[in-house]
Amino acid sequence: MPIATPSADELLKLDHQLCFAVYSASLAMTRLYKPQLEALGLTYPQYLVMLALWEQDAPTVSALGERLSLDSGTLTPLLKRLEASGFVTRLRDAEDERRVLIRLTPAGRRLKTRAAAVPRCLLAASECSIDELAGLTRDLQVLRDRLKAAA
Repeated sequence: MPIATPSADELLKLDHQLCFAVYSASLAMTRLYKPQLEALGLTYPQYLVMLALWEQDAPTVSALGERLSLDSGTLTPLLKRLEASGFVTRLRDAEDERRVLIRLTPAGRRLKTRAAAVPRCLLAASECSIDELAGLTRDLQVLRDRLKAAA
């Protein structure tokens, strides 16, 4: 049996838009994380930078920007604020002075332990199992990669 094509009116309903579901879920998650991140002295974008640095310390600014899908105009001010907070240092690469490396400070490394509470609050608030959240994450990563390839 062929699948019926929805009408334009149905296609354009807000609650039928995946983009709106993803966007509004992201806003809700950011609101949920806000008190946790404030206690750490981080904004949400700074938290993402720290997550990337806890995985791999001392990337170049360009590699970090690529990992986070952020341009240097957005990333540089974030890094300056993280540096002012004492969580990272920015150093010129001795092998290539054009490259800037981002290194965690001891305070930035210590922050990782306290940050473990952030994903735990999502686990509790979502009422999802770890497996369910992992599945949602994988599905969204696949979607993201497909959309990037199509763009």
